[in-house]
Amino acid sequence: MAVPMKNGGMKLWKVIFYVFFSGITTGIGAFFGAIIGSISETVISVALSFAAGAMLYIVSGELIPESNKLYKGRMSAVGNMLGFIIGIFATKI
Repeated sequence: MAVPMKNGGMKLWKVIFYVFFSGITTGIGAFFGAIIGSISETVISVALSFAAGAMLYIVSGELIPESNKLYKGRMSAVGNMLGFIIGIFATKI
């Protein structure tokens, strides 16, 4: 996060400010996640399933078409499908 902001010409103190406050919000979110997750295993499983769905949406909607444009072949699509299949079977183990 800091390197693209610094390379974009942002001042060092501003980069440190934004990185520091993004870290604080991450810590606060982890704290509340630990509290909510300790209430019930069902709550944490539902939250993790929503996070996994969001990541699948991003990968399917953004990264796969971009890799197909970049490499102009089927190997990126085959690699993505194999990754999904391995991920599904790895959760069953």
